[in-house]
Amino acid sequence: MPIYEFLCARCEKEFEKLILSARERDGIRCPHCGSDEVRQQISLCAFSSDGRFRSSVGGCTGCTATSCAGCSVRKP
Repeated sequence: MPIYEFLCARCEKEFEKLILSARERDGIRCPHCGSDEVRQQISLCAFSSDGRFRSSVGGCTGCTATSCAGCSVRKP
């Protein structure tokens, strides 16, 4: 499933959104503050040949998370 990561320009919170069609990209709002000033982020995730989630961020190769959105390694 195509799950995209976004960053809200107003409250600076990251969130994920399942987008099944190009039309669903219009009108995306931040679930925290309701702003429509959101930017799609570049995801740094990958899956291994055994189907297990792996992050491509250095030091996270053994990550057991299901999403990179909350990864503390990516945060400045």
